[in-house]
Amino acid sequence: MKRFFLNLCVLLCIASASAQNRTLFDDEWRFNLGNDSLASQAVYDDSQWRSLTLPHDWSIEGKFDATNPVGGDGGYLPTGIGWYRKQFTVPASAKGKQVLLYFEGVYMNSQVYVNGQLAGGHPYGYSSFYVDITDHLLNGKKNTVAVRVDNAQQKNSRWYSGSGIYRHVWLEERVMNHINDPWKLFVRTDKVYGISADGTKADSAVVRISYEGRADELRTYRSVDLWSPEHPVLYDIKVGDLTVEHGFRTIEFSVEKGFLLNGKTVKINGGCIHHDNGILGAAAYDKAEWRKAELMKRAGFNAVRTSHNAPAPEFLRACDHIGLMVIDEAFDGWRDEKNKYDYHTLIDQWWKSDVDALVLRDRNHPSIISWSNGNEVIERKKLEVVMTSKKLADRMRELDPTRPVTQALAAWDSDWEIYDPLAATLDITGYNYMINKAESDHARVPKRIMWQTESFPRHAFSNWKTVADHPYIIGDFVWTALDYVGESSIGAWHYKGENQGENWQGDHFPWHGAYCGDIDVTGWRKPISHYREILWSDKPSLYMAVKEPQGYIGEFKETSWSVWPTWESWNWKGHEGKAIDVEIYSRYPKVRLYYNDQLIGEKQTTRSEEFKAIFTLNYAPGTLRSVGVDSNGKEIAESSQTLQTSGEATQLRLTPTATKMKADGQDIVWVEVQLLDKNGIPVPDASDELQFSVTGPVQILATGTADMKDMEPYVTPQCKAWKGRAICAVRSTKKRGNAKLTVKTKAYSSTIVLKTK
Repeated sequence: MKRFFLNLCVLLCIASASAQNRTLFDDEWRFNLGNDSLASQAVYDDSQWRSLTLPHDWSIEGKFDATNPVGGDGGYLPTGIGWYRKQFTVPASAKGKQVLLYFEGVYMNSQVYVNGQLAGGHPYGYSSFYVDITDHLLNGKKNTVAVRVDNAQQKNSRWYSGSGIYRHVWLEERVMNHINDPWKLFVRTDKVYGISADGTKADSAVVRISYEGRADELRTYRSVDLWSPEHPVLYDIKVGDLTVEHGFRTIEFSVEKGFLLNGKTVKINGGCIHHDNGILGAAAYDKAEWRKAELMKRAGFNAVRTSHNAPAPEFLRACDHIGLMVIDEAFDGWRDEKNKYDYHTLIDQWWKSDVDALVLRDRNHPSIISWSNGNEVIERKKLEVVMTSKKLADRMRELDPTRPVTQALAAWDSDWEIYDPLAATLDITGYNYMINKAESDHARVPKRIMWQTESFPRHAFSNWKTVADHPYIIGDFVWTALDYVGESSIGAWHYKGENQGENWQGDHFPWHGAYCGDIDVTGWRKPISHYREILWSDKPSLYMAVKEPQGYIGEFKETSWSVWPTWESWNWKGHEGKAIDVEIYSRYPKVRLYYNDQLIGEKQTTRSEEFKAIFTLNYAPGTLRSVGVDSNGKEIAESSQTLQTSGEATQLRLTPTATKMKADGQDIVWVEVQLLDKNGIPVPDASDELQFSVTGPVQILATGTADMKDMEPYVTPQCKAWKGRAICAVRSTKKRGNAKLTVKTKAYSSTIVLKTK
């Protein structure tokens, strides 16, 4: 099996399965933050509790406070114990059937009671789980489900976990002896014949359908489109009571050829993410999960690592549909603790259940190309770590023999070679910030396939070059693709007088999140994002930004995960006549920079220059214009980009992700707020106070900016613009009609209309 993975590893394409007889169970819950053991009972007065619709994260609703026990890891937000209750009537169609509740995720230590009786639950907050409630139901009567959620023991996570029933809940009905359990179904492409030269089509494909306890079924499909990031074609395949979204594809990993998708070499440009949704916290709304994937896709990524836990199912579905390859990761740590109450307290009793929950739930997604069994485990030098890794990896292979297993290894000393026995348990070795060891490791272990599972943003060029030049290094995953709550101040640059230092796990209050992402929480792509996309794409392209001068706001110090603060701005009041650097990233052979239509200079932007040109000039208000130049010295007009000094902000531009919403209580629209001057020029240094309000059948879920030091809670309808920008998330209700969102400053306002139907 090891040789199969390392030398050929033709992975079979997968599908995502969904049951027909299931109903979303998110509406009409009551919630109370506090611990009352009587709340488990069927007869209990919860009339004063808050009414809400799931998904729900109570931590993000709290205030940032340095005394909260989660500390900077959890974004200085509150945790605790909470209860959820809901009354429901089982439909008549459920008579004689098995009835289950399916929880996509509850953080954490959940206990599920039905009519006062303990029916199930799960301790690990990232695993999806079923609760069979058949024997607890009262036929023809009202039933009560109560869920206790205990996130009080801290710390149990190194990043922001959120608290509560933060993912969907479903009510499922199953008929005995039917094919209706999605976790028992495995659909994979057994063989593909006649792949086209461009890797987008095949003459035919054979699908193998496995269902626990039944003989495998083979189906042949003619003239199929193949799944890839550029061509994410899916087919609906019906198997019993289940429907599968299936993607035909083949994958090969080898040290000689690297990573081949449908017979073509693909270099993996990946980003790591945590599971939260920025200003929404951990609440896994479908639209929020799609937004994460879409932001990554637009930024040029073709892969994502779900560090360090199973993601929301809808995120994987989004990756299937838009074309993102996935490393699906199970755990952060194992038996040695990173935090007092982390997974080391659960692993001995629950590892098999949690591995099964990951693989059985997710193995039908075409986007997943690898499983990961861990990340930077503390016990990495101990002999028993090899046995733990092998046990986890073997279980993953037993449940899914079609994909390789990886792990993110790290070392901060000179004993890197000692990890060879641990790496030998894996099919692909993940390197965290250690890809500089690749060439010597290849000489020592020539059959090892590698990828960098975490890398510093500032090393974008060297990481791209390493992957581009070595077939046995198949990709790089930057830490991170998106900014996130928690791990406070990672990626920060510290101004003089602020808490400084490399120890980002220390007390950096009021920093409550990480600024290491290529994309900030408003969805704005930082300059490093554009640079990374230019590196990984050979298409002609150009991007320009300006480096903040040292000392402009104050003297600052960079940290390992930060990059020099660089902005799409030519507003540098007070810096007139002083030197300032303009950076241009380009795949054109040369670029030119103009100031007020006067040529400043021309520079090459080839690989030798790391596809980058830096022009230094003395600042004066006006207009910068950059343009790409081809090999014949001709300017490419469509490549031109300008930055113009603005006046004071006098108006707002509201840009929604959509203007029509489903009246289902789940739809979300993000509204980007940008401050402009009287001529419509963005004001990148504006910081006006913004007030948000709505009328009609919508509600404001959250507002905020990318400023990870802003202490305004995200759930309040106001925030202070940062770098001239803000974001607002608006949620639909179940009523139809026209709604209005108004954003005001003290001097001006703007309104947009949203329609729900």
